[in-house]
Amino acid sequence: MSESNTQAAGLRKTRVGIVVSTSMDKTIVVEYTNRVPHPRFKKIIKRSKKFYAHDEKGEAAVGDKVSIIETKPISKKKCWKLQEVLSH
Repeated sequence: MSESNTQAAGLRKTRVGIVVSTSMDKTIVVEYTNRVPHPRFKKIIKRSKKFYAHDEKGEAAVGDKVSIIETKPISKKKCWKLQEVLSH
C-alpha cells in the first residue's frame, strides 16, 4: 500500500512561477511562464498561464518566486498547493 502512495506522489506536477496576487484569503495566483517552439515556425515563444494555489499560512507575497505542486481539487479553480517560497 505504501508503494502506491509514493508512486502517486511522484506523479504530481510541479511548477515554478511568480506570485501576481495575494488578495484572496489562503489563495495566491501564480503566473507560470513556459518557453516552447512555435508549431510552424519553430521560433521559441513564451506561453504564460495563471494557477490558483492554496497558501494555508500566507507565506507568499506579490513578486515572490514560488514552487507549487498539484493536489486534489480544493475548490472550483484551485487544485495546486504552495510547496515552498524560493526567493523574496
